[in-house]
Amino acid sequence: MKRIFLFICITVSFTLAVSAGGRRDARRNADGKIDVVATIFPPYDFVRAIAGDKVNLTMLLPPAAESHSFEPTPQDIIQVQNSDIFIYVGGESDEWVNKILDSMDTSRMKIITLMDCVEVVEEIIVEGMQEEEEEEAGAEYDEHVWTSPRNAKLIIQKIADVLKEVDTANAAVYEKNTSAYLSKLDSLDASFQNVVNGARRKTIIFGDRFPFRYFADAYGLSYFAAFPGCSTETECSAATVAFLINKVKAEGLPVVFYIELSNEKIADIICEETGAKKLLLHAVHNITRNDFMNGVTYYDLMTQNINNLREALY
Repeated sequence: MKRIFLFICITVSFTLAVSAGGRRDARRNADGKIDVVATIFPPYDFVRAIAGDKVNLTMLLPPAAESHSFEPTPQDIIQVQNSDIFIYVGGESDEWVNKILDSMDTSRMKIITLMDCVEVVEEIIVEGMQEEEEEEAGAEYDEHVWTSPRNAKLIIQKIADVLKEVDTANAAVYEKNTSAYLSKLDSLDASFQNVVNGARRKTIIFGDRFPFRYFADAYGLSYFAAFPGCSTETECSAATVAFLINKVKAEGLPVVFYIELSNEKIADIICEETGAKKLLLHAVHNITRNDFMNGVTYYDLMTQNINNLREALY
C-alpha cells in the first residue's frame, strides 16, 4: 500500500512530535504509569488482560474501523512517539508503521511486532478464491496471527515479558495475570480441538475474506472463501460466487460464515441459493463501538466462535 499523502502526513507529524519535546523517560507520567500503544484490538485487549489499570493503554484503530485501510492521524503518530511500549502487527497493512518508526528515535521505546512472535505462513490462494487485481511482488504473509489461540499464547507471553522488563514495579502483577490468562486460552484451545475431533466434516466456507489461516492450520480444517485474508476487495466475480455455491451443495455444508464488520452480501447470496445458514466467525481484528464500550474481549469473542464452528462441522 503506497500512500504518498500518508508519507507527507507522517513527516509533518514527526516534526510536531519533535517540537513538542521529543521522547520522555519511561514512567514520567504523574500517575506513575507507563504508556502502551497498540495499533489494533487483539494486542490492546491482551495488554488490558495482563496489565489492567497499571498502564495507560491506547488503541489507535477506532472501534468499527477497517484495519487494512487504516491511516493514522497526526495525534496517533505523536502517541506512538511518546509510548514506552508500542505494539503492531507487521506485514503489508502496517507499511505506515515502518515509515513512522524509521523517522523516530526508538532507542528508548520497546517495540513488539506480533508477526515476530509466531511462525508466520504465506497467504495462499485456494481453489475458487478470487485473487487481488494487483499482485505485489514477492511473498505476502498472513497477518492474522492472533486467530489461533496457540499463537495468542505466544504473543501474550512476549507482551508480558516486555511489560515486566519496562515496569519492574508491577512485574508480579503481570506475571500473575498472564498465568491466569494463559490457562483460559488453554481451555479455549481444548474446546476448539474437541469440536473438531468430534466433527462430521472438516471443511468450512466463508462468503467473505478468510483471516483464519492460522486457526485452520492449528485444528486441521480445510476451507474455501471468496477472498484471502488481507484482500481489500468487497465485490467478487460471478465465477467465485458460483464456485462457493456449488461447493456448499456438493459437500452438504450447513453453514456459510462471514466475518465481523462485513457487508455480508456474498454470504447472503450463497445462503439464498443453497439454504445454508449464515453465521459469524469473529476474527477479532476489530469490534463494534458498542462491544468496545461494554468491555468485550478476545476471549469472549473466540468463546462465541466455538458454538458457531460446532454448528458448521456437525
